[in-house]
Amino acid sequence: MTEMQTDVVTGAFGYSGAAIARELLAAGRGVRTLTGHAGRAPAGTPIDVRPLDFADPDGLARDLTGAHTLYCTYWIRFPHGEVTHDTAVANLRTLFDAAGRAGIQRIVHVSILRPDPSSPYPYFRGKAAAEQHLASAGVSHAIVRPAIFFGGDGVLLNNIAWLLRRLPAFAIGGRGDYRVRPIHVDDMARLCVRLGSGTETVTVDAVGPESLPFRDMVMAIRSAVGSRCVILPAPGWLIPPMSAVLGAALRDTLLTAEEYYAMAAGLADSDAPATGDTSLTKWIAAHGDSLGRTYANELARHYL
Repeated sequence: MTEMQTDVVTGAFGYSGAAIARELLAAGRGVRTLTGHAGRAPAGTPIDVRPLDFADPDGLARDLTGAHTLYCTYWIRFPHGEVTHDTAVANLRTLFDAAGRAGIQRIVHVSILRPDPSSPYPYFRGKAAAEQHLASAGVSHAIVRPAIFFGGDGVLLNNIAWLLRRLPAFAIGGRGDYRVRPIHVDDMARLCVRLGSGTETVTVDAVGPESLPFRDMVMAIRSAVGSRCVILPAPGWLIPPMSAVLGAALRDTLLTAEEYYAMAAGLADSDAPATGDTSLTKWIAAHGDSLGRTYANELARHYL
């Protein structure tokens, strides 16, 4: 009888990590997770739950031992408390080093479109540094570079819909003609699992079949949810402070200045071949009844 092979997923009870874990389980793989939210594990889960404790490198290596592939989704969207993007980079270096010592044979790392060590944005500089650490870990690896996810219990599209259902007006920076190319989270998960079974060191843009202006995406959501909210152009510099005010009212971080300016600079788009099949606009149209019914609080998900 062949022994079931086990893979490790960081954050298997989160968003993208959960999608990867579902794909692995469906493929008959054993799944172990390294997580900082063990309390989110549902009763009776088939997933083996271990701590994601970067202060214990030996413990990380021990909990990675015996697994074939590490699927790494760990990152922070924005600094919070003492945790910064530099902290996240250091944590990933610790994790990659532990994976090498544990005998992990393959790492699939979820990065970001257009990482750049000289970027003016700490998020993109940090992602570039993490990729460099992975390259020096001595483990066969694949790097997956998405920009925006949709599907499942994703935050961005849902919260745009939530605002469109409730506000009389919705401001878009400039003409809103900067393009975005999201990928469905399940398409991304299938891509990751496919790459996890390979041996070649590769870097792939994780993008769906549609690239469209941000304004068109907002208008598609507005139509799908039946909103009468007025879409207004606003000076780009005004978007971050407006988002900060709304975020304070919601006790959350809606959109950081870095996220807005990076998107406006075209960093959420790619001309690479599609690696996902799910149409964004068709998905929005099909899920209009449920989008934005409840608000998804990012801070509550990750820090509370």
